[in-house]
Amino acid sequence: MKNRHVGSSFDDFLSEEGIREVVEAEAVKRVIAAEIAEAMDSLGISKTEMATRMHTSRAVVNRLLDQSDTGVTLATLTKAGLALGRKFKFALAS
Repeated sequence: MKNRHVGSSFDDFLSEEGIREVVEAEAVKRVIAAEIAEAMDSLGISKTEMATRMHTSRAVVNRLLDQSDTGVTLATLTKAGLALGRKFKFALAS
């Protein structure tokens, strides 16, 4: 039995399986959540303090830090960046 994925790229495999968008969104969210958590830790900011700084609830901060929740909005990311005294930079890569 021949493996239809031999010689193909991982991106091709994900596309063929119909999960490329989901996998890439989760990968991006993992990086964003990790960077926010790292910044919070380095500044000594708790989730409660982060929520206060963002003028939102702790539940929103929990969703922001949840690596599998890809539904975060640009507005929430902007609030998080400002709460940390930082800005997000996005680039569309090839």
